[in-house]
Amino acid sequence: MSSIALETSHPQPISHIPEPPLSALEHIPGTEGWPVLGSTLQLLADPKGETERLAEKYGPVFRTRAFGGRSVTLLGPEANEFVLFDQAKTFSSTHGWGLILGRLFPRGLMLLDFDEHRLHRKALSVAFKTGPMKSYLTSLDRGIVEGLSGWRARGPDMLFYPAVKQLTLDLAAVSFLGDNIGGNVEDVKRAFIDMVAAAVSVIRKPLPFTQMARGVAGRKFMIDFFGGQIDARRKGDGQDLFSHLCKATTDDGSLLTRQEIIDHMSFLMMAAHDTLTSSLTSFVWFLASNPDWQQKLREEIGSLGLARDEPLPYERLDDLQLTEMAFKEALRMIPPVPSMPRCAVRDTEFAGFKLPAGTRVSVNPVFTHNMPDVWVDPEVFDPMRFSNEASRNRHKFAFVPFGGGAHMCLGLNFAYMQAKCFAHRLLSTSRVTVAPGYIPDWKLWPIPQPKDGLHVRIETLG
Repeated sequence: MSSIALETSHPQPISHIPEPPLSALEHIPGTEGWPVLGSTLQLLADPKGETERLAEKYGPVFRTRAFGGRSVTLLGPEANEFVLFDQAKTFSSTHGWGLILGRLFPRGLMLLDFDEHRLHRKALSVAFKTGPMKSYLTSLDRGIVEGLSGWRARGPDMLFYPAVKQLTLDLAAVSFLGDNIGGNVEDVKRAFIDMVAAAVSVIRKPLPFTQMARGVAGRKFMIDFFGGQIDARRKGDGQDLFSHLCKATTDDGSLLTRQEIIDHMSFLMMAAHDTLTSSLTSFVWFLASNPDWQQKLREEIGSLGLARDEPLPYERLDDLQLTEMAFKEALRMIPPVPSMPRCAVRDTEFAGFKLPAGTRVSVNPVFTHNMPDVWVDPEVFDPMRFSNEASRNRHKFAFVPFGGGAHMCLGLNFAYMQAKCFAHRLLSTSRVTVAPGYIPDWKLWPIPQPKDGLHVRIETLG
């Protein structure tokens, strides 16, 4: 069967569960906002500030209309646990994320629900076990060394965000697809970039000359590319993520179908690239603006006793505790996914408010991560918040940069590993600084990034 036959070149958005009428939600305090637009412009301009203003006016459960639909926001650790842990299987991720990702990344792991999600997550987990992760670390380290060398050759002053965005794309291509991609590697990257851009574009139909049209064309290319390699990957001995997925099986021993492999690969590359780009950018910003912590991490890395050019061994990852704490604090202050949508598949209730079936709900990591009654002085960068002692009595859903419950990010250990590998190579050889008084303005939606690209200076240590 040809790869094109697996799916039409114009994939359709996931079907919707009907939304309840306003009359069924009027008991929930909130606002309908402006005609047609609702609160869309305010949330785009300042999602953190607007959410805080709405919470102050209406409380931790409120109703808004934005981005073409009506939703109920639930705030705080208890709300995160209610929606994300979801022991009763009340909230659909498929119908929460479908409006945003369903056309271009259909049936990725995050867009599956309940028992089907559990079965696919179990099948995919083989690609994140110790053996494959060691192989990924080798590829990541090699790519990071090459990337940093290129940065230094261009001089000390740079825009960090676009540079690390290209680096993480290169790293995803190698660790996920392997070294033998062939001449298609740049075409793969271009198609992938078009798909990601289209997922958050304003025009949601693939009209001629629109970003969505380019995204749909990119998905068609990826279907052909992945589909054309599956048989060879199944016969080969590759250690990249794609090869592992081609051999992954479900509970009954069946291989994942060709379409399932394509959908999972497309989604995993998107999740690994965009969120890691954002996370590494905020990580470097906070280290550059907190040189005392940068030096603490440099000393921790030095304490490993590795030679200057020696790779970070997989077995030593857990020794970088301060590095992990600093990365977590960066994720707390600027979480890579500011809001997590779901859809109620049956009637439910939270904090005394009835939520009828079809209600779109969202939880907000940015708000939770900045609650003063959970985090003392939340605007201060303090990695010691994540020491064992400081974390002991904190609500387990107070820190949710990777989600939680059944949909906890499957690649979170991959993210920590890549951050530690990057910190090891960067801080053992370089010092990162920013100009005195420099504070970048951040665009938080849909995935955080500094509006000016983040001006930094990376100087080689003597």
